[in-house]
Amino acid sequence: MKWITGIILITFMQNQYAVAPFGKDTITTAQGNLVITFIGHGSLMFEIKGLVIQVDPTSQIADYNQFPKADIVLVTHHHRDHFDTVALNKIQKEGTHIYLTQKCFEEIKGIRNAIVMKNGDKVAGHDIAIEAVPAYNIVHMRSTNVPFHAKGEGNGYVITFADKRIYVAGDTENTPEMKSLPDIDIAFLPMNLPYTMTPEMVADAVRAFKPKILYPYHYGNTKTDELLNLLKDFTATEIRIRNLW
Repeated sequence: MKWITGIILITFMQNQYAVAPFGKDTITTAQGNLVITFIGHGSLMFEIKGLVIQVDPTSQIADYNQFPKADIVLVTHHHRDHFDTVALNKIQKEGTHIYLTQKCFEEIKGIRNAIVMKNGDKVAGHDIAIEAVPAYNIVHMRSTNVPFHAKGEGNGYVITFADKRIYVAGDTENTPEMKSLPDIDIAFLPMNLPYTMTPEMVADAVRAFKPKILYPYHYGNTKTDELLNLLKDFTATEIRIRNLW
């Protein structure tokens, strides 16, 4: 019966990582081509001129042994579908810098070069700049007056690659800080209910800060068609739907 167990195990692993190969888009920047890999859920990878940036790597989404070692890792908050020390260890190398929140920092063990970024903090290096943006709920609550994501606990990140500004929002709603972001070329906005934004909230944010390209991400069972309909007359933003459930 051992061979049956082996078949079951192999089938499980194939199903677990059935999303590979992962979709990619290429964005032209003044530094060269920026390649975006859509790993799934809230997990992304950016590559430019040999630099590798991972966002919210988690073993729930992919086997991170298959990816190159990261130069920079950005962790938006402490929930397990965004913060996974197993995945972090797999993509770490000597000199990897991991930027994360205070609550994540309090939980890690044996992770080198972990650096806390608070809302509003900025860092620069490797010819890029990173800014931490508040990520939190205003409307959706876990219980009375207890939001799914509390203000001050989570980050979104604006990453500047030369002439391109990429905003990865993390788990958040359409906050005033989001709606006042300037000059965003590409935005990743979450739409998974009840934890983050409704399509109406995403549409409201897009109309406010006008990213040139919008990728809905981390959208769970929320219908992306609803967002497309809400923004069908809004020509300032190109909406790209990718496999980021």
